[in-house]
Amino acid sequence: MALAQPLERIAGALERMSPPPMGQPDFGVEAFVWETEPDRLVPVDRVSRVALDLLIGIDRARDTLFANTLQFAKGLPANNALLWGARGMGKSSVVKAVHAAVCAEGLDLKLVELQREDLPTVGRLLEVLRRAPYRFVLFCDDLSFSHDDQHYKSLKAVLDGGVAGRPDNVVLYATSNRRHLMPRDMIENERGSAINPSEAVEEKVSLSDRFGLWLGFHPCSQDEYLDMIRGYCTAHGVEVEPEVLRAEAIEWQATRGSRSGRVAWQFFVDLAGRKGVTL
Repeated sequence: MALAQPLERIAGALERMSPPPMGQPDFGVEAFVWETEPDRLVPVDRVSRVALDLLIGIDRARDTLFANTLQFAKGLPANNALLWGARGMGKSSVVKAVHAAVCAEGLDLKLVELQREDLPTVGRLLEVLRRAPYRFVLFCDDLSFSHDDQHYKSLKAVLDGGVAGRPDNVVLYATSNRRHLMPRDMIENERGSAINPSEAVEEKVSLSDRFGLWLGFHPCSQDEYLDMIRGYCTAHGVEVEPEVLRAEAIEWQATRGSRSGRVAWQFFVDLAGRKGVTL
């Protein structure tokens, strides 16, 4: 009897350190966030996103990603995609908008967001998704790696590495400001200090080569910036004189020192608030 309570505490501690395997989640919603400790797919009832036709200035990337996602949702071959380029130009927005557009076609496609810091657990996530009777877009936003970062090795299992490989019902979409997922100066430093420069960064740079689609996002022109704002005004019923809208929008981007889809949306949020329009 004296040993009963200590043994129970030890057993409880062991269960917390090694929780039971995750059961099959309820896939009744369209989107999830992968969380760990313990492993679980947290349902997202309302995804934060904009309509696909409001994403202006990224037509080629938008249409290419939509076609690839539609193929995948229909059970056809499709590529993993790396969306790279300028900040605030809709890389993550287009992933969420494309997912919604494909679901609107009557296809049951699930979106699962994976945080960069949880990449080491991606093998466990893939096993959960592999057993599910659905197709999944695995979404990793703002992906990049530093010099001593080993998380990129976990990502290879999602692409085409490993014995089991990527499940047929999973495709990976990742966004990054960097085309090769690591800083250019780091690439040059490793090339300059290595005995064999061509091999110095091959392992990390080759990671981006494993994406079948590379979709570039570049800074928008002033006309595209203004078109984005006009599109938001039309979609949400915000009425303002064209000359006033143009002048205020240009002044807004001048104070930010940049033009992008994000800056256009931030201006529109301010404008809608001043006009008393709820979004």
